[in-house]
Order: sequence, then structure tokens, then C-alpha cells
Amino acid sequence: MRALLSDLVNLIYPQVCAACGKRLQRQEEVFCLVCEYTLPKTTYHLDPDNPVAKHFWGRVVLQNAAALYLFNKGERVQHLIHQLKYNGWKEVGIKAGQIYGRMLAETPSYSDVSLILPVPLHPDKKKKRGYNQSDCFAQGLSETMHIPWADNILLRNIFTESQTKKSRFERWENVESIFVISNPDAIRNKHILLVDDVITTGATIEACASVLLKTEGVKVSVAGMAHAT
Repeated sequence: MRALLSDLVNLIYPQVCAACGKRLQRQEEVFCLVCEYTLPKTTYHLDPDNPVAKHFWGRVVLQNAAALYLFNKGERVQHLIHQLKYNGWKEVGIKAGQIYGRMLAETPSYSDVSLILPVPLHPDKKKKRGYNQSDCFAQGLSETMHIPWADNILLRNIFTESQTKKSRFERWENVESIFVISNPDAIRNKHILLVDDVITTGATIEACASVLLKTEGVKVSVAGMAHAT
């Protein structure tokens, strides 16, 4: 009876794949099986010299840096990111995090990660959107890596001055007023996995990592849901 009711609801309100938009079958969730296995995954977590890691060479010291998917304009990964960020489909981030968490859990260089921290969204944006898409990705990673995550340790200061007219050096002088650590004791001597939805220039990740690394004994690795090529 329950399966029959589910089929009836799906007939009236069909569930579709977040990536390709096709109707999901009974055993599929968020992604259809075709997309789950054919979306363009990277193998960056297995290569210390991958393109994401190279973004940060000479900028900030990271243990690892990688991303799950390749992001290309007009393709399926862009569509699913859009669903996560602008259409309120939080399950997209959770599902992607679960997928990547299984992969990272089997990767030796991530074996001593003990805490997952999402890149914080500007408070005004979070209030308007109602959630931080990176929190969703962090939640999924946490579930399959069996590592806790927290959204109240790395914070973005709402009172940050505008950066648009500052030089690169002046922006870095102002980093501490952009991102702050609410409780340094919670991260001291930990290997942190810093996560974001899409990694492009890496500037925000760099700023976050620089603040985290000011706490004694902290190591930082990075994982993105996608990397914009």
C-alpha cells in the first residue's frame, strides 16, 4: 500500500533528477542512476598535484585540496549547483557530500581529518536564502566520513568593510575582520576539512584557511563539490 501511495504521489508530483531533469524511478533519490555514475567526477583526491591544489601553491599551506565534479557552463553539474544554491534543493548538497565522503574516507591523506567546516556564507545572504549551501555539502560528507561538522566555529563577520576598492595587500590586512574563529580551542591541533560548493579562484578558501592556520597545531585540507575549469 505504501509503495502504491508513493507511486500515486509521484504520478501527480513527479520527482526529477537534479542534474538532468528526467523523472526519477522508485529506487532513485536526487540523482538518477545514469547521472550518479556519469557526472564528470575528478580523481583529484588521489593526486597531490591536481588543478585545485595548484590554485593554492605559494598562497597558503594546505595538506590536500580536491573537488568532486568538474564544472562547465551549460552542463549538468552547473544545473545541479543551481538547484542547490537558488532553488532550495538542499538534498543536492547532502547527496554530493555523501558520494564524496565515501571516496575521501578511503583516501589515506584524508584519514586523520577530525572536523569538517563549511565556508561561511555572508549573514545577509544566509538570511535571504535561508541556508548555506556549503553546510549541506558538509553534512553529507560528515555522514559518510563519520566525522563531525560544525557551522558555528568559522564565521563571516557581517561588519566587514567593502573590499572592492582595496589593493590585494590591503585586502589581506583586512582578512581577520572578514573571517573569525569563535572558539579556537575547538580546532586546536586538529586536521580541518574546509569545504565549499564551487572552487573557482580559491580566494575565499585561501582567506578562510589563513585564519584557521593561526590556531596552534591546525592543519587544513580542502574539498569542493565542484571545480570550475
